[in-house]
Amino acid sequence: MSTLTYAVHDSMTMLRRNLKHALRYPAVSLGPAMMPILMLLLFVYAFGDSIGAGMGGGRDAYLEYLTPGVIIMGVAAGAMSTSIAVCQDMTEGIINRFRTMNITRSSFMTGHVVGSVLTTVVSLVLVVGVAVALGFRPDANPLEWLAVAGLVAAIAFAVAWLSAALGLISKTVESASNKPLLIQFLPFLGSAFVPADSMAPGLRWFAENQPFTPMTETLRGLLSGSEIGNNGWISLAWCAGITLVGYVWSRSLFNSTTKR
Repeated sequence: MSTLTYAVHDSMTMLRRNLKHALRYPAVSLGPAMMPILMLLLFVYAFGDSIGAGMGGGRDAYLEYLTPGVIIMGVAAGAMSTSIAVCQDMTEGIINRFRTMNITRSSFMTGHVVGSVLTTVVSLVLVVGVAVALGFRPDANPLEWLAVAGLVAAIAFAVAWLSAALGLISKTVESASNKPLLIQFLPFLGSAFVPADSMAPGLRWFAENQPFTPMTETLRGLLSGSEIGNNGWISLAWCAGITLVGYVWSRSLFNSTTKR
């Protein structure tokens, strides 16, 4: 077999390992879906009428506005589980076993990242299911749904690589659970819950120029069947940039760590 074939085979082996862990501990793997679901219920039923009225609609209109932001929040929430899983493998001894085995070095990180993307997508299916049960009715056509799935996967892929790097720089599981908090908090400082133009000037500038705002607006446009403008290209550019930074950073950290 060629080097590429070996790399793919070893990566699939590591992916199966991580998916088996996810199935064995569903509370951990599906845990990232719980916070977005709770925030969806809270904002729709506690604040939906007042915020929706302020936006020129009601609770149902606010649910349509909020759901894409909660989906992005769900993607960001997956950062913690990825960081923790990588840190556990690096600090609990299993990495020493992998060093003695004839496996491709890149397969370890690839298995974690792809496994994270798959579990995040499953979690988001639960989030969308709850939103539909509450009355969310998207107007997306099949092509727009395909674009939604592709964008969500791209965001999850980018966040997973960055989270893997955060797990590698963590010395303990506790610190690995704390480092991704900024990623999880960013959707709150964007247009996920309220329009950016309703914020104070300084916060508005930050909201309009951080990565999760164009991602949220792209999903919102796709799910509602409306125009997305330049937000789609901006979102893909952010995804590519975050993926590149996370990949280079995590590979560098992993290679330097495993040489010791």
